[in-house]
Amino acid sequence: MSSLGASFRLARAGWVLVREGVVAALPGDQLTGLPKFGWSVAKLFTRRRARKSVRSDRLANAVARLGPSYVKLGQFLATRPDVVGDDIALDLALLQDSMATFPMSEAVEAIEGSLGRKVSDLYISIDAPIAAASIAQVHPAEVDTPDGPRKVAVKVIRPGVRRRFFQDLESYFLAARLQERFVPSSRRLRPVEITETMAQTTKIEMDFRLEAAAYSELGENTRDDPGFRVPSVDWERTGRDVLTMEWIDGVKLNDIDGLRAAGHDLKAIAATLVQSFLRHTLRDGFFHADMHPGNMFVDAKGDIVAVDLGISGRLGKKEQRFLAEILYGFITRNYMRVAEVHFEAGYVPRHHNVAAFAQAIRAIGEPIHGQPAETISMAKLLTLLFEVTELFDMQTRPELVLLQKTMVVVEGVARTLDPAFNMWKTAEPVVGHWISGNLGPQGLLIDARDGLGALMSLVRQAPDFAARTERLSRQIDAMAENGLRFDAETAKAIGKAEARYNRSGRVALWVIAATLVYVAWKLF
Repeated sequence: MSSLGASFRLARAGWVLVREGVVAALPGDQLTGLPKFGWSVAKLFTRRRARKSVRSDRLANAVARLGPSYVKLGQFLATRPDVVGDDIALDLALLQDSMATFPMSEAVEAIEGSLGRKVSDLYISIDAPIAAASIAQVHPAEVDTPDGPRKVAVKVIRPGVRRRFFQDLESYFLAARLQERFVPSSRRLRPVEITETMAQTTKIEMDFRLEAAAYSELGENTRDDPGFRVPSVDWERTGRDVLTMEWIDGVKLNDIDGLRAAGHDLKAIAATLVQSFLRHTLRDGFFHADMHPGNMFVDAKGDIVAVDLGISGRLGKKEQRFLAEILYGFITRNYMRVAEVHFEAGYVPRHHNVAAFAQAIRAIGEPIHGQPAETISMAKLLTLLFEVTELFDMQTRPELVLLQKTMVVVEGVARTLDPAFNMWKTAEPVVGHWISGNLGPQGLLIDARDGLGALMSLVRQAPDFAARTERLSRQIDAMAENGLRFDAETAKAIGKAEARYNRSGRVALWVIAATLVYVAWKLF
């Protein structure tokens, strides 16, 4: 029944996308066979008013009809231009996560249920919501402190959003499995794994304790950084369904006139924004992954204050080095070193030729030299780089795609603040400092210390490794003598899983076919 429900929801979503003209707006001229026929039929079923609108408006209308979970799907896919393409990713990025507010009584119920205390015991006062999104809404409130009343922002989960999301998630997984099965060319993009990543990301985003922890971590990392901070968290009034944090009075970064009226230096803010983002990625390996201008304020002191940390990104030490050496390699025109970094990191399979890969990278780097620095986009450079790596079988790296997407947004905001913004000159102090500290003598000492620590850990685990090796050796001998055997329960579970997989695919196809027949009958 779960698969049947997912099939009906998937068919409904497809019908909405067809009627709102989203499918017809896709580039289908190059298609052939059945896909081309489906695209042509979708154009016939498009609403008349939808045919006159641009693709971004069609997407917005479709998402509005499908509900909050599809807003999150669109926002997630906007971070994956490698999956949906750059043009569609830009359209999806324009989706406004703005929904109708829900009643105050439901917000109070969510707060009291999550924190186990009466709202009157937690807050001096709590007012009507001032903003609502697909997952939560925000209320201004006041709390009592030893220094007197203090204004706070209270973020409250939307009632029923988890149940709705998990229902729609079944449809997303069904669509991903069908795509992998019937569109072999899409398997390289790993649609099922992408859906799993989205599911995990949204689960984290719907637990406000984890968002509070992200605020705390980023706050500790940036405690001594100039010009950037995040709100402090009120942990006493924070739970799974409610997040209470410092109230921010400031001007949003997308309010250019307001920033000028407040007397802020727009060029200085642009430089601080980019340098802060690079510090977070290179130094800390932890960054705010949704840094659009609506999520950033400038306070009275001129500091950038970032909010809405539901989506964050992490880079391991290998990825931090990857990013720094790529940027430094392009600055110094050392294309061979940039290519070697890709191979050392394991991003490009070893069967490819390093020199040929360096040649492809040179084709990206050479055109930017000789141009005015303010016209060279670091984000565009990374986009071109990832396009080239696809030619050399580089697998999709979600953490790098998220980094690329965030850098595109940050650089775009900086150029809005300062049209003559010089990305390279601004980035050089941060990148150069990281290079000298991590790839010079000091970096070698740090690597040696980490290597020694790993070696000591390996020595401590040696007895356990020896025991496990002995057990594995006995099991291999037994398999060689008796063959590989499954117990009855394992064989039964494999059979059930295979039957369920085949059945869900057949049910989905029949439901979609029945829906199309019904629609054609109603229309004609």
